[in-house]
Amino acid sequence: MEHIDLYNTIFKRKSIRKYDFSVIDENTLSEISDQIGKLEPLYPEIKTEIKIVSKQDVKGIIQVDAPYYIAAFSEVKEGYLTNMGFMLQQIDLYFSANGIGSCWQGWPKPTKELRTDTSLEFIIVQAFGLPKEDLYRESINKFKRKALNQITDLESFDELIEPARLAPSPSQPWYFTGDTNIIHICYKNTNSLLSIMAQGLNKIEERLKKIEIGIAACHLWLGALHFDRKIEFIQKNNENIKIPLNFSYVISAKIQ
Repeated sequence: MEHIDLYNTIFKRKSIRKYDFSVIDENTLSEISDQIGKLEPLYPEIKTEIKIVSKQDVKGIIQVDAPYYIAAFSEVKEGYLTNMGFMLQQIDLYFSANGIGSCWQGWPKPTKELRTDTSLEFIIVQAFGLPKEDLYRESINKFKRKALNQITDLESFDELIEPARLAPSPSQPWYFTGDTNIIHICYKNTNSLLSIMAQGLNKIEERLKKIEIGIAACHLWLGALHFDRKIEFIQKNNENIKIPLNFSYVISAKIQ
């Protein structure tokens, strides 16, 4: 699948929460597996493993009941959560572009057998399957997202930040700042009161925010490709970056 097809899907994609439990044919599952092998990482040096698993292979608080799930595992290195968000959003859009529903799941986990079958850390799962509801939004107005002026102080990159604005996320934690040739991506820090009251939940929320930044970065990347702009993701010394109050720096995108 061409990246431009994924770009067009951004503007109509939605999270699917109702599934037809009909079996997906083996050819389609094989094509999905092939596509997983072609996912572009943010950090190629980080080892990852992404598996197609069944409903029986997923346990815990299952928010969306689906016939299939993607289970993602990664080597623990700097940027590994953002890297996984970047990669899995490509398969999320691939599903949508090919008539398959999907939905990010922050709470379920693969069974202990699956988790111990790899040396990599479990990251997150995605539900997927044939949709039992409308696959696409009727219009861009159906997205419940923050306005551009709430997530950026930049004026020169609206065409790239707009697809990032539409990235799936319950909290939309991102903020985009920078100058005429670079975009710095930050996320909003967890409320300090919540941090004191529920440290466990705080850790989960921080993990999810870093994954969500990867999802938004994926949309930013696809936007740059669509408009024939060169884009390179880099790490900057954040001491030289004007980060908004109560936000943390994650990654930068050099744009040409």
